Parts: sequence; structure tokens; C-alpha cells
Amino acid sequence: WVHMTDLSLVTLLEHQGIKLQALVADEKDKAIHDLLASNMFKPVSGLATPVALTLSIIDNRLHFQLHSGGRDETFSLALVGLRRTIREYFTLCDSYYGALTQHQPGQLETIDMARRGLHNEAADVLMELLAPFVTTDHCTARRLFTLLCVLYLRPQHVVG
Repeated sequence: WVHMTDLSLVTLLEHQGIKLQALVADEKDKAIHDLLASNMFKPVSGLATPVALTLSIIDNRLHFQLHSGGRDETFSLALVGLRRTIREYFTLCDSYYGALTQHQPGQLETIDMARRGLHNEAADVLMELLAPFVTTDHCTARRLFTLLCVLYLRPQHVVG
């Protein structure tokens, strides 16, 4: 097993003053930790790796800022093709967290399987959207989708 580490740093530019719910914050932290431990993220432009990545959402576009060796690159992706998937994913996550807090183990497995399947589909779409800019793998795309969802959060997923 070879650990690929094309990303040296991952930062999210989130809305200022918003505190994430504990479960959401944990998912975000785990995704960043896992991304930094093993990832495939090779800029098509030839920008040297490893790169520092900053993600943000501006005007309904997912913005990628890359920095490596004194060079910067940016690109953005329209989220039109992922909006429905993001909404469905949030619905499944809400159902999962609801079943978790209501101690309904029978529903957890079914909901989690659906959630994982949708997450996999979203990762495949994200890989296709990223292809003109970055070569990536499925695991990296899954983690990036998690971070995209954190950036795209609806009010009920934040505290105060």
C-alpha cells in the first residue's frame, strides 16, 4: 500500500461566525485528516505536487485555489450537476442522524447503505467535473464531496 500525498494542506473558507454541529464538524475533520493521509490530486497543468488546496463556494461555484512552489492556480466548478445529489445526500444524512439519536439500529444500516451509495455516485460525478483540471481517484473525490457538503450546508446543520 503506497500512500499518495499530492495535497499538503486542505483549508475550507467557510462562512464566518458559523459553528458546525458536532457530527458535521467531526465529518469535516475526518475528511481533511484522511485526505492529508492519502490522496491523489495531480493538476493537469503540471503544477508541482504536493499542493496546498483552499476550497470555497462563491456564487454557487466550488472554487479551488492551489498553491505550490510559489505558484498559484485557481479554477471553479459549477454545482448545477451536483445540487440534486447534495440535497438528497443531506436528506439521507438527516435521516441517519435521526435514527442514530432515536436509537433505531435497524434503520441505520439501510440508511447508511443508501448514503454511501449516493456518496459514491457523487464522487464519480465530481471526478468527471474535475477531470479537465485535476487527476484524482475515487477515495479523494469522496472526501472532497464531503467537504463540498460542509461548505454547502443548510442552516439546520449549524449551531447558533
